[in-house]
Amino acid sequence: MTQWTIGATVDEADFVAQTRERGGDLAQLILGDPQSWKKPTVSFPGGAAGVREAAEQAGIGVVVHSAYVINLASLNNRIRIPSRKLLQQTLTIAAEMGALGVVVHGGHVRDGEPIEQGQDNWRKAVEGMEIPVPLLLEDTAGGKHAMARQLERIAGTWAAIQTASGAENVGFCLDTCHAFAAGLEMTTLVEQVREITGRIDLVHANDSQGPAGSGRDRHANLGQGQIDPDELAEVVRAAGAPVVVETPGPAEAQAGDIAWLRARLQD
Repeated sequence: MTQWTIGATVDEADFVAQTRERGGDLAQLILGDPQSWKKPTVSFPGGAAGVREAAEQAGIGVVVHSAYVINLASLNNRIRIPSRKLLQQTLTIAAEMGALGVVVHGGHVRDGEPIEQGQDNWRKAVEGMEIPVPLLLEDTAGGKHAMARQLERIAGTWAAIQTASGAENVGFCLDTCHAFAAGLEMTTLVEQVREITGRIDLVHANDSQGPAGSGRDRHANLGQGQIDPDELAEVVRAAGAPVVVETPGPAEAQAGDIAWLRARLQD
């Protein structure tokens, strides 16, 4: 029987207890305010080293989600340069934690700006940073000028990254809600993504409040949204990667989602 690693986004100050409360064995942590440009902080006793030790003792994996403000693709120096700095700080702390990787959104350019330049900014970012743990590019739900929404856009961004020194340190995080809301075909999703990237390192398993192709990044609890439950579970199964649920509600809701998913994934 396959042993699935599944968890949820929890507070890093109490990540062990919160992960266990949800029945998980993986904790996704956000370091500080995700809407802030401030340096990431660790409030867990002992700092990043304390997180590593506690996670190892508890048998819990750790993944870090970077701040939402980061936009490596931006053509605006006042956004792109701070984005690289903040992401580098996050990667460094994540490595000290022993994290499996750092998730980052693909970002976007503004209306009228060349998509290709935004994609090349990803290449420059990868070449200009130290990446001590995998940097996981996450697909996004909406945005006409996003780097990681449609498959062809993901392909262009991935191709640009592959020309960078250090490209082997970049992986992929597949978000089921984002893919569905972007209008991607769920029954062939994993196969198509793997054709582009060759890898899926992490899955964000989320149902979608909005219909297919709506572009709405609104997560729903598993089995309670617009995605066919069997198709959602099959995407996770086919990806074969660690899973984080980013679903709404209190701890009981995420515990229910993790249990729902484990039951669906039983061999």
